[in-house]
Amino acid sequence: MSHRIVWVDIPVSDLDRAIRFYSAVIGEPVTKEGGPGFAFGLLPHSDGEVGGCLYLPESDNTPSKVGPLIYLNAEGRLEQAIEAVEVSGGHVLQPIHEIGPHGFCAIILDSEGNRIAVHAPTR
Repeated sequence: MSHRIVWVDIPVSDLDRAIRFYSAVIGEPVTKEGGPGFAFGLLPHSDGEVGGCLYLPESDNTPSKVGPLIYLNAEGRLEQAIEAVEVSGGHVLQPIHEIGPHGFCAIILDSEGNRIAVHAPTR
């Protein structure tokens, strides 16, 4: 087993808005997938990588500023990712800062109200 975390579901209120936001911050297209009666935004990933999606919850799971913190990879484009946050409907909660030998990150609030970290090994 190479990863302890294998998938992440990020709850959203407006799927199309969230797809635009995450596509801008990640710098790659988030694709809208689904079938009859359901849709989700698939975060870009390759075979063997940890993946995830944006989804419209049917239960009491809603976007939140509390709970687990998901770190998105912004390697090689951390500054551009943070610049995309505000113009895409999010907010920077904690600007880019060093996290010791682990690189740099910023904490953001996405377009849906989720607290997310954006990370890169170098600035």
